[in-house]
Amino acid sequence: MIELEKKLKELAGKLNNKNKNVVRSAIISLRHEDPFAGAIRLLIEVFNKTDDIYIKDLIRNFMNDLKESDARPEVIAEIKESYKSETAGMLVSSCWQSGLDYSAYVPDLVMIFLNGDYVVSLECLTVIEESLSYIPRKKKNEMIAYLEKNKGDAMNEKSVLVNELISILS
Repeated sequence: MIELEKKLKELAGKLNNKNKNVVRSAIISLRHEDPFAGAIRLLIEVFNKTDDIYIKDLIRNFMNDLKESDARPEVIAEIKESYKSETAGMLVSSCWQSGLDYSAYVPDLVMIFLNGDYVVSLECLTVIEESLSYIPRKKKNEMIAYLEKNKGDAMNEKSVLVNELISILS
């Protein structure tokens, strides 16, 4: 555990460096390391606060290329955090762009779908649709019931999306 804490502290120091080249190098170097818990959170915090387009693209590409199934719980946990809409949208988008199976997290994605803005909801719809073949009928019915019960909470602009998701799950 001490080794992980040391790695996270070192990564945080690089990612929070004032020198953008140090930040960029740290992100690029993560591609050549074994994944470790906490790294995604640090990357997402940087994405959320930076205005540097190149750094955002590096993080976006890193997330889209993520192939480690063990990272899925951390990605979902970060989606649930209160980040800017752009950050949340990028995270959800990375779920389907990575090609990883997020079917076990569809109930979480349905809640995020209802609570997120239009862009986040649209990205959730894509991830859910990609996962449909792995979701048992009983679970789909539960999610339809949840959506029906809570669709009044969705913004008007999302009502079409809510109905589309219900249709997809049916």
